[in-house]
Amino acid sequence: MTEGAAASKTESVGIIGLGTMGGAMAANLIDGGYQVTGFDVDEAACEKLVSLGGNVAASANNVFRAAPIVITSLPSPEALALVASNSAELEASSAMPVVIETSTLALADKLKAFELFQSSGIELLDCPMSGTGAQAVVRDLVVFASGDEDAFKRCAAVFDAISRGRHYLGDFGNGSRMKFVANILVANHNVAAAEAMVLGMKSGLDPQVIYDVISNSAGNSRMFEIRGPMMVADDYDAATMKMDLFQKDLSIIRAFARELDVEVPLFDAGAEIYDKGLAQGRHKQDTASVCAVLADMAKLKRQIS
Repeated sequence: MTEGAAASKTESVGIIGLGTMGGAMAANLIDGGYQVTGFDVDEAACEKLVSLGGNVAASANNVFRAAPIVITSLPSPEALALVASNSAELEASSAMPVVIETSTLALADKLKAFELFQSSGIELLDCPMSGTGAQAVVRDLVVFASGDEDAFKRCAAVFDAISRGRHYLGDFGNGSRMKFVANILVANHNVAAAEAMVLGMKSGLDPQVIYDVISNSAGNSRMFEIRGPMMVADDYDAATMKMDLFQKDLSIIRAFARELDVEVPLFDAGAEIYDKGLAQGRHKQDTASVCAVLADMAKLKRQIS
C-alpha cells in the first residue's frame, strides 16, 4: 500500500489494547471497511469489539498472525515490554507485520520495545497520537510518526482511517519527542484555561459567556475549546483524560526535561495544580477539573443552574 492509497475493504488490521484510545481506533477502522482483530486483557473491552463487528484473538501473538499491520495502544511500559518479548515466540516469515505503537511512554521504553520487536523480525513505528479519547472517537487525532519511512508509507491508509492528519518525523523516537513537546503545551494550556475561567467567574462574568467569547478570540486554545464546556458545567466525571492517567504523562515530561537540562517553570507551576487535584480525590475526573481546584483556591462559590 502506498501513501494516499484507498483502504481495501478486505484488509485486516490488528489492535492490541482496546481501552479508550484503542477501542475508538478499532471502531473507526471497522467503519472504514477494515476487518479488525483485537486483544485485551479486559473482557468487557473484547466484548465491545465483537459488538462492533470485530474479532477477538486469544493472545497478542495471534493478533500478529492475523494482520499485516498491528496497532498497539497500551497503558504501561510493562505491557508493551511483555507484548514485545512474547513476539519472539512467533515463527519468522516474510509476512511479519508492521506495528504502529501509539502509547505515550518514556523514550527508553519505546527503544527497548523496538529492539525486542526487531529481533523478532517485526518493524516497530513510534507513533504517539495527539488528542484525547473523545477526539479519537471522531477521528480528531494527529499522528506523530517516526521510524522506517517505507513502513510509514505502508500504513498511510490506516492512519487516515483513525486520524485527521499524520506527520512523518524521521528517526524512531522523534514521534515521542514531538509528543512530549505537544503534551507540555496541553498541560500548560489546560491550567491556563482553568485559571482564566476562574478569574472571569469570580469577577462576575457568566461562565458560558466567557467560553463563547474567548473561544472566538485571540485568547483561544484547543484545550480551552475542548475542556471549556466541562469547566462551564463544573462537571468532570465524563473523563476523556483522567487525572491519575495524566500523571504518567506529566512524569514523562518532567524526566525528559531534566534529562536535557531544560527549565520548564510554567510546566512545574501547573503540575502543582494537577497534584492538588489528586490530593482532593479527583483521580477519575477529567483533567479539566483543575478548574475546580483553582476555584477552591480562589474561594469561588459556584451555583450551577
